[in-house]
Amino acid sequence: MSSRVESENDLEVLPEQKTSREPPRRFRVLLHDDDFTTMDFVVKILETVFGHDPAAATRIMLDVHTKGIGLAGVFSCEVAEAKVSKVIGLAQAEGFPFLATSEPEEE
Repeated sequence: MSSRVESENDLEVLPEQKTSREPPRRFRVLLHDDDFTTMDFVVKILETVFGHDPAAATRIMLDVHTKGIGLAGVFSCEVAEAKVSKVIGLAQAEGFPFLATSEPEEE
């Protein structure tokens, strides 16, 4: 029986493991219409929180107003949740019942 003493220079080779490199799930941030929140406030939110230019912000605001819902953007879960919280906080500070939600993007 041979005994082998491993030194610090010996390396152990591990079997290759398969890793999943799927991109993280994405979440849609939706803005919901109500009868109290002003159109100007919604445009301001879309520009400041979501980084839309004035034309895109106005188009999305009109979707919210006419269709009852508008897509503000698609983000990772953490970013989507943070943006929803930011929108709701800003709306509450202004006295608006404005609602933003996030949902998984359809695959």
